[in-house]
Amino acid sequence: MNSSSVKKIFDLGFPWQTQDPFLFCVHHEDFYPKGNVDLGPATTLTGRNIGNDFTIKDGFRMYHGRTVPGFPAHPHRGFETITVVRKGLVDHADSAGGAGRYGNGDVQWMTAGKGLQHSEMFPLLNKKKDNPFELFQIWINLPKKDKFAEPYFKMLWSEDQAREKFLDQNGKSTEIEIVAGKIMKETVSPAPNSWAADPKNNVLVWNMKIEANGIFEIPLQAEGVNRNLYFYKGDHLLIDQVKVSVYKGVELNGSEKTIIKNGNQEARILLLQGKPINEPVVQHGPFVMNTHEEIHEAINDYQNTHFGGWPWDRTDKHHGPNKGRFAKHADGTIEERD
Repeated sequence: MNSSSVKKIFDLGFPWQTQDPFLFCVHHEDFYPKGNVDLGPATTLTGRNIGNDFTIKDGFRMYHGRTVPGFPAHPHRGFETITVVRKGLVDHADSAGGAGRYGNGDVQWMTAGKGLQHSEMFPLLNKKKDNPFELFQIWINLPKKDKFAEPYFKMLWSEDQAREKFLDQNGKSTEIEIVAGKIMKETVSPAPNSWAADPKNNVLVWNMKIEANGIFEIPLQAEGVNRNLYFYKGDHLLIDQVKVSVYKGVELNGSEKTIIKNGNQEARILLLQGKPINEPVVQHGPFVMNTHEEIHEAINDYQNTHFGGWPWDRTDKHHGPNKGRFAKHADGTIEERD
């Protein structure tokens, strides 16, 4: 491996291993059945650890949801979340009065900053057929100077996302959805005004699809960035002649040329790259700060203020059976999609 850009190969567990500036990455894939009148699964939940159901049973998990799958109200401070929904829908609600429904290719970028509660529920709207679901949630750190930024979120709607397609010498395609950063052309994603949007920080979040037997060369990057690939669907890859089987992660040297040769099935790969923040990280559950004292302060602030309280009628807030994709921001601005 000495002449290769491959530095390390690792198993994809739950969650996936990450490097600074990324804190956390998890891949949720659930095969939910038909929905019931309450937007939950139209099947028995007997035998599940309801409220903390992370074991796949009959193809799906309820997570912390009791009726609707998902994650009822919980707090964050000190970092940003990127939620990439490949299939299905997510209903968002937060303590600042924000709300939204997004999915099937949409991305939500949320800066928790000084503190925010939010819920993320997965409503099963289809009562006549199954409700397949797939998402990535990625946590990216904030430097000390930005940890008390005002909370906000932005929707990166699927139809507006930057995408690029490349053909190799044999006509095989590689398609890239650009959640953050840019690629060979000067296409730049509509990332929000956050630390990760500053080009100096070299942040890339790409979702890559490589055709069977296709070849793609990842552009070089300056020294000092952390770059990881997560190979989550397909057969096998050859990365600089190093064979990588499916559901493996690869730590790369971004300052060396990287050539990916795909195997005999379409490959799906998530790429995370960024300049490390290189600050102390002290994490306690949903709080990520620089010192233990700041963690204690975060806990006390949450206990005393609940980060603005919870303005909704339920902690597992969903938006009903008929609502389309939308985003309602804390300032009252509303975006509506089909």
